[in-house]
Amino acid sequence: MRKIEKTNVMRILDAKKIDYGTYAYPHVEDEAVDGISVAEMIGKDPASVFKTLVAKSGTEHFVFMVPVADTLDLKKAAASVFKKSVEMVRVDEINSLTGYVRGGCSPIGMKSRFPIVIEEKALKQEKIIFSAGKIGFQVEMKPTDLAALIDAKMAPLIYDNQEK
Repeated sequence: MRKIEKTNVMRILDAKKIDYGTYAYPHVEDEAVDGISVAEMIGKDPASVFKTLVAKSGTEHFVFMVPVADTLDLKKAAASVFKKSVEMVRVDEINSLTGYVRGGCSPIGMKSRFPIVIEEKALKQEKIIFSAGKIGFQVEMKPTDLAALIDAKMAPLIYDNQEK
């Protein structure tokens, strides 16, 4: 079996002695793959695979993590960070804000610290999977370990099925 290359996220987890698993999936260099496809490629339930989204309110930035098959409810996201509203940042802003590219954005190791909120349904999963900071690589860990590491809080962030 091919050894997975270490990303900065994995090095941070190793340094903090936090237990995690890794996944790799085929990809074209620097080309984002949608989250549901990633879940299928690594053989995991999309409910356990999370995407990392960056939003802003005025000049403040926030990070939200939601399951890949779900849609971030901007009203719930705003309420979770005590703002009237939030909007998604433009794709071309992601790298300068986080140090990551679209499709490879991880909540761990961003170049700036932002308030982070994780969809509360993560707590129903034994472990969640999210970007390891590079397209083609994912890490898996307990949601409580992730929240403690990145000082994140849990809150409802997605549309309920009845709300769509």
